[in-house]
Amino acid sequence: MARNFDAKIRSRTWLSRSVRRFQRAGRRVVLTNGCFDLLHVGHITLFQQAKRLGDVLIVAVNSDASIKTLKGPGRPIIPQHDRAQLVAALASVDYVTIFPEATPLNLIKALRPDVLVKGADWSASGIVGGDLVRQCGGRVARIPLIKDYSTTRLIARIGRLSRR
Repeated sequence: MARNFDAKIRSRTWLSRSVRRFQRAGRRVVLTNGCFDLLHVGHITLFQQAKRLGDVLIVAVNSDASIKTLKGPGRPIIPQHDRAQLVAALASVDYVTIFPEATPLNLIKALRPDVLVKGADWSASGIVGGDLVRQCGGRVARIPLIKDYSTTRLIARIGRLSRR
């Protein structure tokens, strides 16, 4: 059964065309990306703060294959389409896309957002695509993290609880 938020999940091609239309209309496009394997309050806060930096928030979700490469066996916990649907269900998120590469660089090249957002755990120089966004006249924003919230921490806690 299709849900309203399924319409927010879009292809790279569709988003690329749409981003150009948004920008021609004077709307500021914000992009953030991540695994978002176990959605938590830190992610929600990131999305809310990212949305405040523009008019259209696009969240790029790593594919299952890219997470396995990045995080190792046993990950992801939640399949990619389910993760995309969870993110799309949030009011602050306008569109979601799933990207298969280990980094979002190709997606950033295709979309050329006005603002690229990452958590403050990323150094300014370590944000993939940051240089490209700045070269195109955009900006890179780092959002402070919410203390003690991380997917890795949640997984460890669940593991401890299951061993009791």
